[in-house]
Amino acid sequence: MIEKNKKQNPKPRGDSKFSYQKSGNIRVIHKLKTPDNIKAVNQKSVAYSSTPKTSPQKTTRSSYQYGNKRNNHRSKITDKSETNTTKSIINKSRKSNIPNAEKDTIRIIPLGGVEEIGKNMTAIEIGDDIIVIDAGMQFKTKETPGIDYIIPNTTYLEERKDKIRGIFITHAHLDHIGGLPLVMNRIGNPPLYSRNLTILMIKKRQEEFPHLPALKINVVEKNSVVKAGNLTVRFFGVTHTVPDSMGVIVETPYGIIVNPGDYKLDQVDGQVAEQEEKEYAFFDKEKVLLLMADSTNIENEGFALPEIKVHQGLEKLIKGISGRIIIAAFASHTTRLVKIVEIAESLGKKVAIDGRSIKTNMDVCELAGLFKPKKGTIIPIEEAENYPPNKVIVLMTGAQGEEFSALDRAANKTHKKFNIRKGDTIILSASIVPGNEISVQHLKDNLTRHGVRIISYRTSEEYVHATGHGNQEDVKWLHKKTHPKFFIPIHGHHSMLVKHKEMAMSWGMPEENIVVPDNGSIIEVTDGGQKISVRKEKAPSNPMMVDGFSIGDEQDVVIRDRVMLAQDGMFVLIATIDALTGKLRKSPDIISRGFIYLKENQDLLHQVRLIIKKTIEDETRGAGVINFDNIKSALGDNISKFLYQKTAKRPIVIPVLLSI
Repeated sequence: MIEKNKKQNPKPRGDSKFSYQKSGNIRVIHKLKTPDNIKAVNQKSVAYSSTPKTSPQKTTRSSYQYGNKRNNHRSKITDKSETNTTKSIINKSRKSNIPNAEKDTIRIIPLGGVEEIGKNMTAIEIGDDIIVIDAGMQFKTKETPGIDYIIPNTTYLEERKDKIRGIFITHAHLDHIGGLPLVMNRIGNPPLYSRNLTILMIKKRQEEFPHLPALKINVVEKNSVVKAGNLTVRFFGVTHTVPDSMGVIVETPYGIIVNPGDYKLDQVDGQVAEQEEKEYAFFDKEKVLLLMADSTNIENEGFALPEIKVHQGLEKLIKGISGRIIIAAFASHTTRLVKIVEIAESLGKKVAIDGRSIKTNMDVCELAGLFKPKKGTIIPIEEAENYPPNKVIVLMTGAQGEEFSALDRAANKTHKKFNIRKGDTIILSASIVPGNEISVQHLKDNLTRHGVRIISYRTSEEYVHATGHGNQEDVKWLHKKTHPKFFIPIHGHHSMLVKHKEMAMSWGMPEENIVVPDNGSIIEVTDGGQKISVRKEKAPSNPMMVDGFSIGDEQDVVIRDRVMLAQDGMFVLIATIDALTGKLRKSPDIISRGFIYLKENQDLLHQVRLIIKKTIEDETRGAGVINFDNIKSALGDNISKFLYQKTAKRPIVIPVLLSI
């Protein structure tokens, strides 16, 4: 993890090259199908990449350059051979040196998704077989500036890739599938299993990485049975905000392991739907050894609001609003997006969609056969102005106030194809993700300047948003239904996992049968399925940060520099040295960015120049050959100490030495 307040210049670390390797053949499974429509997703290959970092050019042997900034624009990659020769860098993790599991031991290793919301990934190891559940990503935070996103640390799996029999994806959200393109090849590109819509979403994301080997994709359904080595894996359907969500069941000699993924119950006022009851009915006769369950909403009492009430609320609002309606929602809530289109059709309204992620997800849903809009219902965003206000609904990304999102651009009058007008109604069909409060408020402020009406889940009399994760009563119902011997709370911050543990104990589970994990915890079920414990060793779990072409668990070196730059700025010293005498040829030049205003700090600059002069004289006095590296190091240390004493700030000090 990044040490937010640690302010020291880190030592550079070595890099190793990223190589793409082929893996073995796919295993045969039962009741599997690969629909032809999956191929249709791969019609166009577009890769998002960053210009590779270039090495600094050496002007003389004594020159010093800090390095060039990566160009962060997106570009298309069409030449496979060219892509493979790109200098893709991965900072390899150190070997974990974890002993292999003993015979008849079951290992469960959360590699992501605990201690956090995001980058979900769990390994289950029994004998010589490993299966993996999910491979998600996590978006950057203020503590990881410049990072594209974060993926789980796969070192443990890389060291045992010959044992991995398959990876099973519970549903199509990025915190469960986002890491796949960059994880799969590192762990040997094992067979991948999930339901139809999820597979189509994975294929769509994989288009962004055409240089990677093809995935070994297999479509499963709820009645499918997969033989993964000596393991048997089964599935069951769960209710979530995206269709085709599924739970995973792993058979063991001592009972089954159950991971439902993200879920809530299909219920109304506490009455669980008949179909939901049928979906879970087989647990009544199963011996559940271990349950791993979502903890996202464990602090919320009661049942989670059913999605049907949101559909009813949106329909009532849409019918009652006479002007133009703009709805901003999570692109991942595909069930709701499809319903909005269906409501619009029933009322004779057109739907204009703006936002790449919503367009992509709606296209995939249509391809999967989950809905089929009438011809002409969905129109380009630029045509929205051509219809009377009461005849069009606009679906947009940007409910979180994301910069440059469709709604953000419209609110700031920078949208090239769409203008918000007085009298429009904006429905924010999404909750505020923690940390986005200020962004959402700025969005609302900008929108209200247009004279619009804003409806949110906090202000509306009708329901406009519901979570996809179960509350306490949903969770309690699952525990009672599965009656597990052991329990591991997952998918949540540590306080959520502890709360989930406490709730499980209140429902009758012994404390010694519950493990609250950290990322990398090696949990073992031993003694013939009678005991659960945590090993003292941990699998490497420091996050793998994706930064352009670089992927590594040691990127914190770079991130600390970026955090320091953001907090305290930079201070560049340019000194010209006589190569023969070691003396300064002229007064050093000084450049400050984000640190101090030079014109108002002339006295400090004068003292800095004196320190530079003295440091160079001390380092070159009596030296036969001038060591420019030693001079730069001494300058960095001395100037950093002085600036901190005078300003209480630690800018990144960059000495640049020129010899004449």
